[in-house]
Amino acid sequence: MLSLLKKLTAGTPAPAQPVTPEVAVVDKVDPFQLGLFDATLSGWFNQQTNELFPGFLISPEDTVLDVGCGDGGNVHFCGMRGAKIVIADIDAAKVESTRQRLGDTPARDIECHVTDCNPLPIADGTATRVVSTEVIEHVDDPAQFLAELARVGKPGALYLLSVPHPSSENLQKGIAAPEYFEKPNHIRIITEEQFKAMVSDAGLEVLSHSQYGFYWSMWMLLFWESGVDLGNADHPMLNSWAETWQKVLDSPRGAQIKSALDAVVAKSQVIIARKPLAE
Repeated sequence: MLSLLKKLTAGTPAPAQPVTPEVAVVDKVDPFQLGLFDATLSGWFNQQTNELFPGFLISPEDTVLDVGCGDGGNVHFCGMRGAKIVIADIDAAKVESTRQRLGDTPARDIECHVTDCNPLPIADGTATRVVSTEVIEHVDDPAQFLAELARVGKPGALYLLSVPHPSSENLQKGIAAPEYFEKPNHIRIITEEQFKAMVSDAGLEVLSHSQYGFYWSMWMLLFWESGVDLGNADHPMLNSWAETWQKVLDSPRGAQIKSALDAVVAKSQVIIARKPLAE
């Protein structure tokens, strides 16, 4: 910079024009793509091991049932592994969009149900893999819902179940919009002990219980404060948080920091369970 200034001023009778420094253009961090990346760091969507989540392997021989399929991210991963896919959701539009999304996968079969899951219109012992993420906190009768999930699994079937972690839910209290904790949204906060008991009482064996999602917990907290719409969540606070978290993950000890924070405030808790083999 000093040599540049000398060249600009040497032998010039008029004062040198000020030099405007170049400002690097930084690509905006997509908070949802960052959230997906953060999830993969927690073990989701492992393309090397074909595990949807650690301990939940998907193979072409599996029949995967996703109850409350939402936007279909989980079953798309399973469909890419060639499994048979069965989806069920109360929202017909989500079922249809997920069906279309599965069209570009090598899933060996696709079966769709629009249902409130009470009961599930699915035969006993249908699935080798049962997925239901962020659903139980919405239903009126968790015991009945889990009994249905247990019924439709084959003996030995694996279950991937998740609900919001109480650390994140309690953080949202008094800040989230009132409807966040009203039907049809989150009508209960489920503790770790309650979650394990619910799954065990349904006759399933809990194999693992973990948590993740500090990034999303903080993002949601800032989302309520930002006042923007979820479909267009563009706000300086949200953008700054995504940029900060990206820098954290890129730092030398980013994974260690993420793990420590996930252990303190987590968006979700995840149980892998198994249906006992028939005696």
